[in-house]
Amino acid sequence: MVESEFEQYRGLFVAESRENHEVIVRNLLILEGGEDTGAIDEIFRAAHTLKGASASMGFDTMEHLCHAMEDVFQAIRNNELTVTQALMDVLLSTVDIIEEQIDEIEEGGDGSSINVDEMVESLRTVTGSGEKRETLQEPVIKEMPNLPSPEGINGDPQYTIRIEIDESSLMKDVRALIAIGNLEQFGTILGTNPPLSQLEDEDAPFDGILTLVIESDAGIEALRSAASGTEVAAVSVEEIVTGASTEDQADTQNLPLYQMIISVDEESAMKGLRACISLDRLEECGAIISCDPPREAVEDGLFDSNFQLTIATDKDPEALKKAAMVPEIRSVDVIPLDSPDLSKQKVSTPARNGEAGPKKKDDAKSREIKNLRVDIQQLDRMMNLIEDLVINRGRLKQIAEKNQMKEMDEAISMIDRSVSELQVLMMDIRMIPLNHIFNRLPRVVRDTAHYDGKEVNFVMEGGETELDRSVMDGLNDPLLHLIRNAVNHGIESPERRKELGKPEKGLVQLSARRDRDNVIIELRDDGAGINVEKVKAKAIERGILALDQADQLTKEEAISYLFHPGFSTADTITDISGRGVGLDVVRGAIESLKGTIRVTTNEGKGSTFELLLPPTMAIVEVMIVRLNNRRIAVPISAIVEVASMRRENIHRIGTQESILLRDEVLPLHMLEEMFGGSDSSEILIVVQYNKQKCCIAVDIVEGQQEVVVKPLSKIIGVIRGISGITILGDGYVVPVLDVNTMV
Repeated sequence: MVESEFEQYRGLFVAESRENHEVIVRNLLILEGGEDTGAIDEIFRAAHTLKGASASMGFDTMEHLCHAMEDVFQAIRNNELTVTQALMDVLLSTVDIIEEQIDEIEEGGDGSSINVDEMVESLRTVTGSGEKRETLQEPVIKEMPNLPSPEGINGDPQYTIRIEIDESSLMKDVRALIAIGNLEQFGTILGTNPPLSQLEDEDAPFDGILTLVIESDAGIEALRSAASGTEVAAVSVEEIVTGASTEDQADTQNLPLYQMIISVDEESAMKGLRACISLDRLEECGAIISCDPPREAVEDGLFDSNFQLTIATDKDPEALKKAAMVPEIRSVDVIPLDSPDLSKQKVSTPARNGEAGPKKKDDAKSREIKNLRVDIQQLDRMMNLIEDLVINRGRLKQIAEKNQMKEMDEAISMIDRSVSELQVLMMDIRMIPLNHIFNRLPRVVRDTAHYDGKEVNFVMEGGETELDRSVMDGLNDPLLHLIRNAVNHGIESPERRKELGKPEKGLVQLSARRDRDNVIIELRDDGAGINVEKVKAKAIERGILALDQADQLTKEEAISYLFHPGFSTADTITDISGRGVGLDVVRGAIESLKGTIRVTTNEGKGSTFELLLPPTMAIVEVMIVRLNNRRIAVPISAIVEVASMRRENIHRIGTQESILLRDEVLPLHMLEEMFGGSDSSEILIVVQYNKQKCCIAVDIVEGQQEVVVKPLSKIIGVIRGISGITILGDGYVVPVLDVNTMV
């Protein structure tokens, strides 16, 4: 395999391996909660796919581990093993190692630096003995046999399955091997065309069409589902039924088997009739074993331009061709399925045989590629270009207003519409369902509860709610910390809950929903709640709260001390809590995403943490104001109102200037340190954060517009009160106020 091709496959392998890894973890947690046949099947299929993919890529260490893990799942599936806590610990540790291997492979390695021998030995111990693995070996797949006996090997029905791999696939042979691996779990594969040896040979040609015969009691739909997968374009399954008597079946048992591909002229107005005549004439030559599409569909004309069938006959290929060639039949291909040179033949459509054959489909009916994998860096570059368009759109608007040119106004109006639509489209592309984060959390809950000896029922809702990737990237760690907090600090031990009359199994519920322009993520538990008096005592002990002030604090004010740096209410230090790396980190991360966090609690009944997040951070709507002849941008989402300022209502309370506005005393920021003093400030911008208000004095309100917010450079560093900068259409660089740090 050429190195560049291998690197292309590497990215695809990593992406799909992560998906399969998530499937295994998710279903393991389901399985831990009780027997679930569906979960076992999902785990087995994902593990088998991982094993096959890693083997095809040459990642032998991962394949070795996946094989041992697959043996355990096979034993569970066959009721040879019972799911226990110890077994789940071993399996979850195994998938942790697999995740490490995937990480290493993504970084350019092959996963071999991670020692898996000890874990493989543990898995083999679980299955009983080393000999056990011999019983779990994959069945030997033979080349396509002659006509199978109706009774089969196990007396189960037999099916012909035709799998067509997408033409755009870069790994047709790997996709075919994965499909074969999945089907093996549902029955015995009697033969394949092309043979398995040809599929496993990297240098052997393979056009993407696989035909196989399988004996199974799973049924057509289950087999079709097993054969389907990534880059599998079409799957047809047909039961092998000769319709002949037992004597006739015995007669056809020794007859040669042929596969025929028949193409009907695309201009034919009676495709179904021509196909029906051809089939009737072929039935006079032998027994038609299978037909793809099904015969009823072929006779009704429900096929593109060609169909294929398998026939048992003593006629030679030329006689079969002659029988099938009726008017408006354009071409007939006959392939002996029992030929010793089968490994050199391919099942192909006439369109692939050269100019003599018709096209498989015309351009209008060609299969479309509906999904693309795009590097996130390319999306970021596109976003930067769109941000530049937004800036230049503002510039063009200003030029049009200045010159008052009607033709230019009309052109700019059309550009404005296109840029707006492009902007919305790009934002939608960058939106990612919260399930990408949510799906990792059940494992966190399980491990934390197991560590603490607690029982927790974890419920997730609203995972389909979408957030911009930039917001999603910063949300993982805060959610992880809050989840651990809920289990470690919130949920009581089963014994304590029983004493309190609560169910022994605690509830942790994570939900997400849209609320107008924001996304609200809510984490609720039915545990002990927050002991406000304990919080006050800890704050006094740490010297961040005076004893005389403690009694005057409201419940909300006392809870806010939880977000003080280094604050923790844990009595003992563990691997999970008590180290002083607490909610201040969570709040800092959420505020960096332009979000807010709110806590409500009811002692003895539980707590709720509510995160309010913007769906995106890149482009925001702001109000442009002037102060001391300098422009400032204030996020519209933080503005409550704009009011006139009367200087006689300004008072100084301690070191803070305040103003009386509608019978409410609000802190007043003149922003003199940032932008210098101004004697002409007559307008108040009232802003709010976390239900607290303050006022900003400005000279002029210029209007509002959408702007692109760029973070401050590393050279400048963090400036309190400024969240970023934006460039307006006239080229001016304008600071964007960070209201969260001002209130």
